[in-house]
Amino acid sequence: MDADPRLRTILDDLREQAADRVSTMTAALATLTRDRESSNDDDEHDPEGVTLSTEWSRLTGLSDAARSELQQIDAAIARLYAGTYGVCASCGQPIPVERLEARPFAELCVPCAERVGS
Repeated sequence: MDADPRLRTILDDLREQAADRVSTMTAALATLTRDRESSNDDDEHDPEGVTLSTEWSRLTGLSDAARSELQQIDAAIARLYAGTYGVCASCGQPIPVERLEARPFAELCVPCAERVGS
């Protein structure tokens, strides 16, 4: 399937955004790691603001989500170059453009995605 050039642009834009989030989260985690190493305080009992542990968990979750999205986008771009972008990985039928516009890194058509619950 020849991919619509708009979809390539969407993938490129999403990749840039996800890469920026990964970079931002990596820097934030590095800063928090330095803060945790230099802090002797018991922040778990500090009534002021969010604890370092809570912030660590939040940033780790955001970082993991951004990395996952980046991997999905990179896989979609690889399928684009391989000529398999827009083809359902399960049944081999074309994935409708509307689905790809809504979820540019979709690997499955709607019926197959519904069967597997994604």
